[in-house]
Amino acid sequence: MEYSGKVALVTGASSGIGAATARKLAAEGLIVGLAARRAERLEALVADIARAGGRAVALQTDVTDLGSCKAAVQTLVEQFGRLDVLVNNAGVMPLSDVDSLKVAEWQRMVDVNISGVFNATAAALPQMIAQHSGHIFNMSSIAGRKVFKGLAVYCATKAAITAFSDGLRMEVGPKHAIRVTCIQPGAVKSELYEQITDADYRKQMDDLAASMTFLEGEDIAESILFALKSPERMDVAELFVLPTEQGW
Repeated sequence: MEYSGKVALVTGASSGIGAATARKLAAEGLIVGLAARRAERLEALVADIARAGGRAVALQTDVTDLGSCKAAVQTLVEQFGRLDVLVNNAGVMPLSDVDSLKVAEWQRMVDVNISGVFNATAAALPQMIAQHSGHIFNMSSIAGRKVFKGLAVYCATKAAITAFSDGLRMEVGPKHAIRVTCIQPGAVKSELYEQITDADYRKQMDDLAASMTFLEGEDIAESILFALKSPERMDVAELFVLPTEQGW
């Protein structure tokens, strides 16, 4: 498939997996809409991509706001006439035990990890349906397949995304020729760990990072590209991607 002139929207694009995916897609010739809240980081990434010969647009976006997601999609469609790829990557992961009752953190995970995916998908689908083509990538996690102590709420949000992805694939694939892929990473170097306010769990994550070689954001970007480049007759529904040393 020729990717020059195709258009992608990547949420959570200001760092980590999102930024790596944006760079990878731009290197393949796609025009990439960079959606995140941190405008300065987005502008810096636009400049990096341009220096490498790619094209990107900074779209300051709050995925918890449906109107903000719709505005990002509208900007891309108005400028470039289409939307071919959506990467729902934005997420938060503040670990804690349930009996710590960090309810505000629970709500933030629900708002970003679940509602954010719903909002961006709802914003992108009308254009993809009109085109009768598109590819949606939803970022779940190993935590969407297995439950871990301290991750009860996070696991619940990622399990929801795994379920939503499969149902979405069943509905929009046959009817609208839109592919859906659920990416399920294991341990990846990320700013997610900086959001952990529980000191014990933060230390556990630091210890874990010292005990194995985590995946890089570029590894997940490569996984996304693999599914994107598969033949149009083929939908890579799920990709479970772990560090070689991760035995759980």
